[in-house]
Amino acid sequence: MTRYKVNLEYDGTDLIGWQENAQGPSVQSILSDAIFSFCGTRPDVVGAGRTDAGVHALNMVAHFDLDKDVDSETVMRALNFYLVNKPVAVLNCEIVADDFNARFDCVRRNYKYVVLNRGPQPVLNKNRVWWVPRKLNITAMKRAASRLVGKHDFTSFRAAECQAKSPIKTLDSATVIKQGDEIIFEFSARSFLHHQVRNMVGTLVEIGAGKPYDIDEIFAAKNRSAAGPNAPASGLYFVSAEYSNGGCNSDK
Repeated sequence: MTRYKVNLEYDGTDLIGWQENAQGPSVQSILSDAIFSFCGTRPDVVGAGRTDAGVHALNMVAHFDLDKDVDSETVMRALNFYLVNKPVAVLNCEIVADDFNARFDCVRRNYKYVVLNRGPQPVLNKNRVWWVPRKLNITAMKRAASRLVGKHDFTSFRAAECQAKSPIKTLDSATVIKQGDEIIFEFSARSFLHHQVRNMVGTLVEIGAGKPYDIDEIFAAKNRSAAGPNAPASGLYFVSAEYSNGGCNSDK
């Protein structure tokens, strides 16, 4: 048995998210189908994160096991052959230690959210940004984002269907950057609650538009209705997953 670690890029526009189920195509099912086409087996594919419908990834990490020893370059080329015309691509593949786990060994997950802040609607990047034509105050959003950093009870930024055992999370960083017509929100943490990033962005955008939200008061309320709206999935990207030992590379 050989364990493979893959780095994936995907466009989540027409996908139901990472997790495989009967409702439609998912990242997990598309990759699983490619593996089956390549070697006739359908192993469990474990990802570093479970993105929602419409969410994209620049570099998602996943692992799976094959019962035969094939070099990683061959696996990558074969999978990409079967992924042609699919919204998923394998950027890298390597053989790792048998105990490597893409989900549980991850020490930090990095996301970004892109807002297109201009009057004209998006055309070339439709379904890849959140179009907000209202003028936004960058300074106010930066100030509010800094209050999100640290260990807090994020109940007010948590989806009702979130299955996490605790709402306590530690946000390592939260930045707001303006690049031309785009405003980019970047967040890093070991783990996030369901919809936490999108709810934080929705709140920050409302603050940028002049709404009198106070982050400390939102935390204290411990109520989802105290925070801003859930930002659309289209602007969210899983950027990367970090591992303390670089990914547990094997000597195979």
